Amino acid sequence: MDPWRTAIATSDETHIWIRGYDVTALMTRASFTDTVFLLHRARLPEAGERQLLDAILVAVADHGSGAPSCATARLAASGNRQSLSAAVAAGILAIGDEHGGAGSACMELIEAGVALATKDGVSIEVAARQVVKDAKANKKRLPGLGHRVHSTDPRTRVLFDMAREYGLAGNGIAFMEALELAAREILKPLPINIDGALAAVLADLQFPAAFGKLVFIVGRVAGITAEVAEEYTREKAMRIHIPVTYDGVPPREMD
Repeated sequence: MDPWRTAIATSDETHIWIRGYDVTALMTRASFTDTVFLLHRARLPEAGERQLLDAILVAVADHGSGAPSCATARLAASGNRQSLSAAVAAGILAIGDEHGGAGSACMELIEAGVALATKDGVSIEVAARQVVKDAKANKKRLPGLGHRVHSTDPRTRVLFDMAREYGLAGNGIAFMEALELAAREILKPLPINIDGALAAVLADLQFPAAFGKLVFIVGRVAGITAEVAEEYTREKAMRIHIPVTYDGVPPREMD
């Protein structure tokens, strides 16, 4: 049987290497964000890249106990007092297309929109309007736009301003801003949410689309662990009771 192959990490009796760097050197000269970038890109980040990825990880760390990932983790922790890992895993499993997963879909949308502009020889703005028109005609949602709480997501402007400050803003940010404007004109006001913001920044940093979801998982695990720890230390077991209204058939007898 052929052995597994990996280009990520290896070790021997006295050393551990990540992408060729001794882990002890990384421990003293690199940050966790540096290491996340290194793991996924096989190189250490430049200063601006580090700051942007660090800001993204902070931005997605937590959004309150009612967010699906945190609520699911706390529900699992309420009923299972023996396994921290099970509660954390439950929270991670709640991350999906509608919660935390739109970043990847949005990166694919950005790639398609920029490719459309290039293929048709039109501006980013024209391509964005076409994307919105197509979504309206096909009754499809636009990933990265809209938020159930915020009329303007405060995290978006911070990330975009940072990207411009470091000279790293490109077609990803330009397309998302054009998409937001086109949606306002053709559909309704839909703010760029954190999924759309991180998708735009990561596209400009040339990350693959899958990283749009993976980076949310990396950052949100920090918040999930805190939510689980608080559930264990501050609350009683089985304290979470979800209201349920039964609307099935009334009690009946067997024939």
